[in-house]
Order: sequence, then C-alpha cells, then structure tokens
Amino acid sequence: MANIPLTKALRAEYVRLFDTCRIRAGRAAEVERLVDQLASHRARYAAVEQRLGAPWAVVAVIHNMEAGQDFSRHLHNGDPLTARTMQVPAGRPRTGSPPFTWEESAIDSLRLKGLGAATGWTLAGTLYQLERYNGFGYRLHHPATLSPYLWGYSDHYAQGKYVADGRWSAKAVSRQCGAAVLLHRMAERGLIGFSDRPLQTKPEPARIAVPASITEPLVSHFALTRPADAAERERAQALQAWLSTFPGVSLETDGIAGIRTSDAYRRVTGRRLPGDPRGD
Repeated sequence: MANIPLTKALRAEYVRLFDTCRIRAGRAAEVERLVDQLASHRARYAAVEQRLGAPWAVVAVIHNMEAGQDFSRHLHNGDPLTARTMQVPAGRPRTGSPPFTWEESAIDSLRLKGLGAATGWTLAGTLYQLERYNGFGYRLHHPATLSPYLWGYSDHYAQGKYVADGRWSAKAVSRQCGAAVLLHRMAERGLIGFSDRPLQTKPEPARIAVPASITEPLVSHFALTRPADAAERERAQALQAWLSTFPGVSLETDGIAGIRTSDAYRRVTGRRLPGDPRGD
C-alpha cells in the first residue's frame, strides 16, 4: 500500500483541520452517543494501551471505524473473530487458533501497522496514523476530497468515497462518523489529550454579571457555531454565566450555546435548549 511522509506541511494541515472541525447539523446527537459508548469501554481499550503503548482513544476510534464497536469482530477490518481475517489484511492473526479474543486481534492489528509506544502521538501524528491505517487513497488519487475516515460528519467532508477496495464514487456519501471528529469531541469533553496538547483541567471561566432582576436569562437557541447576531451571542453568554452559578456546572462564556451548554441547561431545568436535535 502506498505511503506518504509526515511532512511539516502535512502536520500543519492536520492541526488546522482539527482546530476548525465542526460537526454537521443533525449529527451532534449521534456523535455524542458514539463518544459515550467509547468512553464506557475505556478500560478495555486501556488494557491494549498498557500492552502496546497506543493511546486508548486511538484504539477506540479504530474499533468504531472498523467494527462498529463490536467486540466480536477483528480490529483489522471487522471480520468475525471466529476465524482468521478474510478481507484485507487477510489471514490475521498469523499465530494462534480461532476463535480469537478481541484483545489478541487488536494487538495483532496495531503491531501490523507498527503502532505502539514509540509512535509519535502528537495531534498531527495521531491523525496521520489514523489516515495511514485506512490508506492514503483519498489523498493520493482524490485530493479534493478529505478522507471521510477522518472527517465524516464534519463540515470538512461532503461526499465522495471508496465504496469497495479500489472502487471510487464521486457521489457516494460516507455514513460513518470520522475518527478525527470523534477525537475532537472527546478532547472537547476533556476525555483525552495528545502528547503536544496534554489533557489539562481548564481554569474556572470568567463570569459575566447577570442583572439581579433576571431570574433566568432569555433562553438561547441551540447552535454548534458562534452566532453572527450580537444579541444572540450576548444571550448565550448570559445563559452560560447563569448556568455556571449552579454547583457542578462550569461553562466557558463563549457565546456558543452548543452541546455542553444544552446539557448544563437540562441539568438545571430538566430540558435541553430549543433546537437541540437530541430533544429532551
């Protein structure tokens, strides 16, 4: 399989795309559900990390992409653990006898790709290894389309995909959430960090003074991006500041009434923000 080097320019591209990644409208609830499921199996992914040194979140998102988080499937390609893999890469694991445990398969798959403690697990390095895991076909042969393996469900990807090995369709649309999108949301939720962006506890956000006459600020409409309307931004900031006065709630007053703000609003009022696709 063709490979490409991780150049300075490619590193910068990965960082830029990650930092500007936004979930497409209508996909937020599904992304949240997937992240919740991955986090619930963290101990199992972490056990593989302890053996090889590949971060648990990398193991997790590969498992989601290749096997739909099914622990009865090979991490290599989603084939059943009851036999050696049939699809590319075929005949894995080479040693041992089926049925294989999920851990045996996962370790074999990661070793086959040369992933472990010695891999550079920076933000750019992580995204590079994930794209390499799936193959550089998009980058090499269809550079106008960013790989949906990384960017599916984000505003970086609209359409175009390989519908089978070596078979390209310009109109097909990936129905999977990209691995980079999952990592982005996991980082937003404080579940993971990278070697060059270590996980840190955020300082208490600055509070905006809410007039005492306002018992509850005007409710903002759910949004995943910063609204252009200044009045709407101010309403969202006031709501975030008000919610942060409650025990256990700490929101950045950034004026974006997104998933964290909606979850905090539900915790306080029992309902999510209007327009949240997850409903109440």
